[in-house]
Amino acid sequence: MRDLLPTGRPVLVLAPMQDVTDLPFMRIMGRRGGPDVYVTEYFRVHGDSRPEAHILRSVCEHGTGRPVFAQMIGQDIGSLVRTAKELLKYPVAGIDLNLGCPAPVVCRKDAGGGLLRYPERIEAIVGALREAVGEGRFTVKCRLGFDDAEGFGRLLGIFGRHRPDAVTIHARTVRDGYRTPVRPDPVVEAVGELGCPVIANGNVVDVATGLAWLRRSGAAGLMIGRGAIRNPWIFDQLRAAWEGREGPAPTGNDVLEYVQELWDETASCEARFHEVKQVAKMKKYLCYISQGMGGDGMFEHRIRRAETPGEFFGICREYLGHDDAVAVRPPETSTFFCGFGALLEGEAGGG
Repeated sequence: MRDLLPTGRPVLVLAPMQDVTDLPFMRIMGRRGGPDVYVTEYFRVHGDSRPEAHILRSVCEHGTGRPVFAQMIGQDIGSLVRTAKELLKYPVAGIDLNLGCPAPVVCRKDAGGGLLRYPERIEAIVGALREAVGEGRFTVKCRLGFDDAEGFGRLLGIFGRHRPDAVTIHARTVRDGYRTPVRPDPVVEAVGELGCPVIANGNVVDVATGLAWLRRSGAAGLMIGRGAIRNPWIFDQLRAAWEGREGPAPTGNDVLEYVQELWDETASCEARFHEVKQVAKMKKYLCYISQGMGGDGMFEHRIRRAETPGEFFGICREYLGHDDAVAVRPPETSTFFCGFGALLEGEAGGG
């Protein structure tokens, strides 16, 4: 992983989001600068599983020219080791273990964030994958804990013993979901204790929040998910800030073009989609994109009720068909972007 870190600045990573940060999205991000490193949607791993073909396409066909880590989720050690070895036959930069997904359906299976309740199992999994994957290619993404962060120190001890090549920390608990501010102090602790790059994740919605996260944590880089869906220029904007140049300042029509590209790429990659299913797929993106784009929440309200392509694009044109710059940040009252203002407290120009 260290070989993938850019020289002289923090690394930028796209956060994996199931059914959202897929092959079409990766391609479109690449056209707008994109992250330094991509992470796939998670491969579901169990006794009978095989790597899903549509996620393997995002490994083999993304065309961004950037490295891609294959993320796995599961709790059966033998199956995780088997799948990791199989995935390493493909052009992946490495294997990432998901210890953070808060989805109830995942946690009920003691996978993702659900594993944080069982540190002994985590120790066994991380140790087995460390041995199976080899040096330089094994990373972990985690949250601070399940109900609370009291066991985070023990988690750092596990990582310290088994030496993953990088650790990404979404600085909330599973119970927090996405509803609270992130907590920089545990990330600071991880940076001080672990001998590998630590990546900060959560609440990065624009350049100011990204820079504040780095100043408060000392992390080696940022992982961005929701903020990148709403603003696919965010990675290039951050690079511009570090390089002292003017970054992209998208207008409503720029965002509308982005939505059209998402539609076209999704239609191309998912030829089986009927128009109604295509609209449903696009709503997963628009829930994030619509935040702060005008209408006091009516954009999202109306787009959720669109059923046909005509209705969908008619609503998008109504709110995005203009040459004015769009809002840099979403509203902090949004259900999708909560608590990011806490990162900016005391920051010059902060909210």
